[in-house]
Amino acid sequence: MRTTPSQRTTVVIPAYNGEKYLAEALGSVTAQTDPACEVIVVDDGSTDATAEIARSFNTVSYVHQQNAGVRAALNHGSRLARGDFIAFLSADDVWKPQKLALQHGALQNAPNRLVFGHMMHFLSPELGPDEASALFCPEGPMPAFSAGTLLTRMDSFRANGPFNEGFSAGEFIDWYARACDLGFDVLMIDEVVSMRRVHSNNHSTRSLRRKSYTPVLKALLDRRRAGQVAS
Repeated sequence: MRTTPSQRTTVVIPAYNGEKYLAEALGSVTAQTDPACEVIVVDDGSTDATAEIARSFNTVSYVHQQNAGVRAALNHGSRLARGDFIAFLSADDVWKPQKLALQHGALQNAPNRLVFGHMMHFLSPELGPDEASALFCPEGPMPAFSAGTLLTRMDSFRANGPFNEGFSAGEFIDWYARACDLGFDVLMIDEVVSMRRVHSNNHSTRSLRRKSYTPVLKALLDRRRAGQVAS
């Protein structure tokens, strides 16, 4: 399947010191059977070769910002996006080649739909045995309600609003919960669409260690309690 004017997709990739894995992430986007019309790498103040790697892909738009965190980078990229659809990818993960094609099929004639897919984890190949053994790498495919497995219409994304930059982690949990509260249609397709790289510097792993998701969950509960009172 090739991109048609009704399937113009922007892919936003936030990157901070992503030189180890960014080329592989970008390669998985450019290899899509249903190619994106726009790929935006938002460099969140990197001090390594992130800029050079992003610019080496002639189909990639490179944007630099002062270091402000992944949430600000995601919002920056989404504000610049010109596609009719939007998707996100971490700079250390990779997509399966039919990710966008499968999800575009699921979005046909479905306004306000969020389409997700399954994810598989893999240990980053450069890890030594001792380092790898200390990391948790789940086996087998699993359904993933995450930014890296999402495809939705740009109008839907913007109707739900940007990621909350006040959280130190869990920005997508908050965004997804807000979308559910607004009644967005959610579909999980059965196929694996994304591969999550497990390494010692995973953003989500560090966040779990710091218990940084607590404010997100509190905000979710407070919002829903307020809604119950108002009704």
